[in-house]
Amino acid sequence: MTAIAGIDSSAAPSGTGCLECEAAGGWWLHLRRCALCGHIGCCDSSPSQHASAHTASTGHPLVQSFEPGEHWFWDYQRETYVDGPRLVDPQHHPLDQTVPGPSERVPADWQDHLHF
Repeated sequence: MTAIAGIDSSAAPSGTGCLECEAAGGWWLHLRRCALCGHIGCCDSSPSQHASAHTASTGHPLVQSFEPGEHWFWDYQRETYVDGPRLVDPQHHPLDQTVPGPSERVPADWQDHLHF
């Protein structure tokens, strides 16, 4: 298989939720996985936007959705979807994990906190 710059298909996910939100007691809408190091961050619609912050701080350009049934990659540098290989499992957060999540930390007015 040909190597793709910005992707390490053997890098395991950093966890089942956004790394920074978990540490701070926050919550997220959707999750993104860094295709180079496996960092799990929250999407740009989420209150804290940790996936794009990870890209900005590390220069790691590509993320893959970490949502069940989604396999797309996003290139932050080119601002476009790209093709990529299958990454090492798991491919998504646990099926019983709520969206938004985690449920016990999502405020009642969660929709007012989203970025669109």
